[in-house]
Amino acid sequence: MVKLNIGDQAPEFTLKDYHGNNISLSSLKGKYTVLYFYPKDDTPGCTIEAKSFRDSYKEFVDMGVNVIGISVDSVTSHKNFCEKYALPFPILSDEGREVVNLYGVWGSKSLYGKVFEGTNRTTFIIDPEGKISKIWKKVNVKVHTQEVFDYLHSVIK
Repeated sequence: MVKLNIGDQAPEFTLKDYHGNNISLSSLKGKYTVLYFYPKDDTPGCTIEAKSFRDSYKEFVDMGVNVIGISVDSVTSHKNFCEKYALPFPILSDEGREVVNLYGVWGSKSLYGKVFEGTNRTTFIIDPEGKISKIWKKVNVKVHTQEVFDYLHSVIK
């Protein structure tokens, strides 16, 4: 499993959003980017997290920050999820699990005593030069957006 650290160059990728547009990390250079990986569309924790980013999206835009979500769900699943919750930022489909593996967020998980493979909820802040500025490996979806804002306010002058 890949282990990325603060200061590492963020791995380049290109994935499709639900409109069928290709979005690459390199196209986001020049701004801070919140890159959050989540397990599954339209599940309780993932919905709380997405709606929280949605509700604060204007503040991110006003700060000049990109917000991008990634899961291994299909483009069609993302379309339904984005439309249902009016998500204004791109949610990218990584059905081939290439990017979750590049970022080291795919691995063993357990729920109710059952062990399975899946996406571990993780957020990366990518700086304007494409380097990893911050990583959250344990995300509490109820307070995470505020944690991200607090961090960004400390680094964006």
